[in-house]
Amino acid sequence: MSKKEKVLLGMSGGVDSSVSALLLKKQGYDVIGITMKLWDEEREDSCCNEESAYDAKRVCDILNIPHYSINFKDEFKKYVIDDFISCYIDGKTPNPCIECNKYLKFGKMYNMANELGCKYIATGHYARIDYSKKYDRYVLMKSSSIKKDQSYVLYNIDKNILPYILFPLSNYEDKSIIRKIAKENGLKVASKSDSQDICFIPDNDYIKFLSTYANIKSKKGNIKLKTGENIGKHDGYIRYTIGQRRGLGISYKEPLYVTNIDKDNNEVIVGTKDELYLDTLYANNINLQAIDSIQGDLRVKAKIRYSAKEASATISMVDSDKIKVVFDEKQRAITPGQSIVFYDEDIVIGGGKII
Repeated sequence: MSKKEKVLLGMSGGVDSSVSALLLKKQGYDVIGITMKLWDEEREDSCCNEESAYDAKRVCDILNIPHYSINFKDEFKKYVIDDFISCYIDGKTPNPCIECNKYLKFGKMYNMANELGCKYIATGHYARIDYSKKYDRYVLMKSSSIKKDQSYVLYNIDKNILPYILFPLSNYEDKSIIRKIAKENGLKVASKSDSQDICFIPDNDYIKFLSTYANIKSKKGNIKLKTGENIGKHDGYIRYTIGQRRGLGISYKEPLYVTNIDKDNNEVIVGTKDELYLDTLYANNINLQAIDSIQGDLRVKAKIRYSAKEASATISMVDSDKIKVVFDEKQRAITPGQSIVFYDEDIVIGGGKII
């Protein structure tokens, strides 16, 4: 770089974003650290509690870079919390990290970067951005660390800002290397554990959260087979998700799993293991990155959840915001509310919300 380009770095107080700050500074960037205050509740393993903000500031002090804590609680409630609640009311299973990435970490933070005169924004995510000759644009790609690849939860960010995003950890293949770098450079977060699950759910008890925060009360209803036969009672459909086996409280001649949630009739539909497998799904809220539109049938690899393996599929547009996905082989527990993400080798084509 001929001059020090300014970059706004999102810092959670964890080892990934802390080492990102170190690497960016060593690469010659003029780094500004920002920690978003998103939620009032405190959790030891949360990425947005007071201790995490303090850890981020302490790292910035060591590296001699400025650090700011910014209140984004209202935006977090609007785009993440409210969506989380409405999904469960609709009988879906949400992924709030995807909403947070879209609207907060790569939305509000990008706007703030512009206000501060920063050319780039950066985070400690494990993903890559590079220019693709094939697609003639900057594209989001899988991380070199396949075990830690987070491209799935980033598919929904605006493709227009990809040229202005930096992922300093993109080429590191093992998390242990990141911790080693932190330790060698005197960063006390080197051994800090990773944040787990959903940052705003105390004790990971989302039922308690929905009950106390959103005043959603569980209402008993029927558990049925797809034939309509009533075989038991449930304690509220918000307690169930597709593929669930435990906690059904019913006896049957063979193991049963949740295959559908009918929120209109307050019913949980169950079936055998075979009934969990489907080869077709539909998705909306589409966000395309590597391409501007889908013409005809397009062959891709697709993931139906963060932890799922990629599977070969054909996708096609049904209307302007609805995609049909047909898999070569049936997939287990396709879950409304979760995201499906499409890949061409390492490149993220785009994705959408399963309906």
